[in-house]
Amino acid sequence: MSFEISGKLHKKYDTEQKTSSFQAREFVIIIDETSNYPQFIKFQLTQDRCGQLDPFEEGKQIKVHFDLRGREWQGKYFTNLNAWRLESVEAGSEDPGSQEPPFGIDEPDSGQDEGFEDLPF
Repeated sequence: MSFEISGKLHKKYDTEQKTSSFQAREFVIIIDETSNYPQFIKFQLTQDRCGQLDPFEEGKQIKVHFDLRGREWQGKYFTNLNAWRLESVEAGSEDPGSQEPPFGIDEPDSGQDEGFEDLPF
């Protein structure tokens, strides 16, 4: 199941090489910025998707397509928001039907996490 959300890119982090064959990059967007309680949402890009964040500048509006990932490790539970596609959003024109391919075309393969079951997240 995939989700999408739009917000302002707040923080970009560098790509981290977690193991010899796995890399990840985190970023944060702000939603509900005008409320008294803005929400800072952290996402993760993995593997060859880490470079997708490069063209986006902090402070700009983006749309994030993501999956929820959850794991148990030694009795602890971890949840990740695994981003798989980023789009630019022009200020004031957040039309969800504009120039997007039909649902499912860019979704990640079901075997995306294959080989990473031993990681604690």
